[in-house]
Amino acid sequence: MVRFMKTHRLKFNIIALFCVCVVQPLYPQSYARDSSFHPYHVNYWVTGGVIVGGLTLEEIGVAWISNKSTISIGELQNLDRHDITPIDSWALKFDPSKRAYFANTLSKQLASVSAFLPVLTMLDRNIRQDWLDILLMYLQTQAITNNCYLYSPFGATFQNRLRPIVYYTTVDTAARTSSNNRNSLYSGHVADVAEASFFTAKIYCDYHPELGCNKYLVYGAAAIPPLLMSYFRLRALEHFPTDVLVGFGVGALCGILVPELHRLQDKNISLGLYSSPEGTGIAMTWQTDFLK
Repeated sequence: MVRFMKTHRLKFNIIALFCVCVVQPLYPQSYARDSSFHPYHVNYWVTGGVIVGGLTLEEIGVAWISNKSTISIGELQNLDRHDITPIDSWALKFDPSKRAYFANTLSKQLASVSAFLPVLTMLDRNIRQDWLDILLMYLQTQAITNNCYLYSPFGATFQNRLRPIVYYTTVDTAARTSSNNRNSLYSGHVADVAEASFFTAKIYCDYHPELGCNKYLVYGAAAIPPLLMSYFRLRALEHFPTDVLVGFGVGALCGILVPELHRLQDKNISLGLYSSPEGTGIAMTWQTDFLK
């Protein structure tokens, strides 16, 4: 995950360059079906600040989790598979000889493809007219997702859960004692793929309210890439099932909630006084049609 996060800046630049130099010239705004429909409001200063601040915090966080102590031989000898919960014990039943294929081939390929999923929304004429807003929201969502992995209480900075690979005695000792094996909770790869996938689904559904209940089919399809990544990371002996479940949830929430926050307009928020037997105060109401 540490190496994967270090490639984000390059990935961001590639996506931005692709949108600006390829997609936008091929599909001019004049072809948009309804140029007056803009579901999102993006404050460039705030959004840009979140992106820059997020990237800065990433550098600090990655340095922290990269400097964890290596796993000693004594720790390996004291490991007991019976301490693993039944649901997580599934991660201790794979063939370790195939872990490199799932970690270095399938996981990397899926991560690269998933990073470009939001770019596919540019094929839609209505979405394409707001390509800059979509790009900035995507970068912002990436920054928030990565910092959740680094700084949340159940992320790698504050957790030292050992990866499943340390329990496989047939694996080379050097691979088992790596300090990176203290970063099992939670799966950042799964979170990144879920964030990109659900972000894409959220954007498409917001620009097509006529989908109605069919939008849940879109969200169902969005679950496929992170589910595949979850399986790959399990087979790579990098995570337990609960690790990938947490990563899936964090990524999906970030991918949906960040665009939803950008939909907030004055008409969606009401502020006023309230009075009850317990006292009085100020109440704020947020109306959203996300579940409608």
